[in-house]
Amino acid sequence: MLSKAYAGRTLGCRALASQAGKPGCGPAVRAGKNARMLRGEMTGLRARHDSDIPILHAELYDDVATRARADSRPWYPIPPGPGSPYQVSGPDEHLSCFSVVELATGALAGEALLWGIDLHNRTAHVGISLLPASRGRSLGTDVVRVLCHYGFAVRGLHRLQAETLADNHAMIKAATRAGFTREGTLRRSAWVNGNFADEVILGLLAAEWQAS
Repeated sequence: MLSKAYAGRTLGCRALASQAGKPGCGPAVRAGKNARMLRGEMTGLRARHDSDIPILHAELYDDVATRARADSRPWYPIPPGPGSPYQVSGPDEHLSCFSVVELATGALAGEALLWGIDLHNRTAHVGISLLPASRGRSLGTDVVRVLCHYGFAVRGLHRLQAETLADNHAMIKAATRAGFTREGTLRRSAWVNGNFADEVILGLLAAEWQAS
């Protein structure tokens, strides 16, 4: 079960592909024909289905080396059952989990979430992780834009933040193309596969998103 205080770096660390287009999240999001899904140009975010869990678990969690880059918590061998990190028990005001689908095919493409939602300060963290088959296909920025629409337009938040490893150039590019500003570096703050690594902090304010 996902905890309220999900502590992770921005997911999808190694394999997010950049997407061309102007910065900003709002213009990319449309209602579409499926009212149960937040839709971007190429991807949609919907509620997690039970059938998604074994796929996400096998292709994202069980890849130990990649998972270590995506999550600040240590990896443990967990079976794809009730204890899977992709299991969602119900509404949580501090955490919103989505499954990512590719609109062209309807296929599951990964996961996306807002975590650490702080309703007093109106802030949250964004995270995404794409399945291996969906990486390198220019989906990353579109997913980030849809998350921004959800965070700012639906939840009324003031600031969104992403954290990722400093060598994760694809995620940094995806976030900056979605309008995020690189705000700083946490030096040697992440223990990753036997070494300490730098993390980059990126932020986006509601006013910046609205003006894009």
